[in-house]
Amino acid sequence: MTPFLPEDMPVPPKLKFHKKFQPCSVEEGEEMYPNGIFLFNITRLLGLIKAHPELFPVELVPLEEIPDYGDSSSLNPETVRTADLSRPIVLAEISPSLYNVVDGNHRLGKARQDGVRTVPAYRVRCPQHVPFLTSITAYEKYVEYWNFKVKALQESARKRARWQTSEPKQA
Repeated sequence: MTPFLPEDMPVPPKLKFHKKFQPCSVEEGEEMYPNGIFLFNITRLLGLIKAHPELFPVELVPLEEIPDYGDSSSLNPETVRTADLSRPIVLAEISPSLYNVVDGNHRLGKARQDGVRTVPAYRVRCPQHVPFLTSITAYEKYVEYWNFKVKALQESARKRARWQTSEPKQA
């Protein structure tokens, strides 16, 4: 599948690898979210969101725009039942223009159960969430992953530009 961004959206920049990157520390009791090999410190990420509300406005996101992976069996039913739907979920840009839920899966489960159409959410764009990776390996792999996705988008944009500027051939 060819990577794709809407035509009016610029291709995001590649991430620069910083040799002095310090992974986010993890204290006992802090909430972590695993996304493949990428482990994020959610407690600290929520602290950033709370400290800088101007950077993270709450938006109402249609539930249909959030993938339903259908594995609600891993969610605690009591936590789903008592989830506070007024509390925003957190969507992190894991790949250019692709957001994953990193906090709020129980709230999403409740919203789906209750037939709610939209949920409040914070969108955390790349690179805002990068400091919350908890290991050097995850950081290195994330930079590599992001840059691979950006490169594919750049190539796709170049092909689209060539196609749009090419003259139709005469028969």
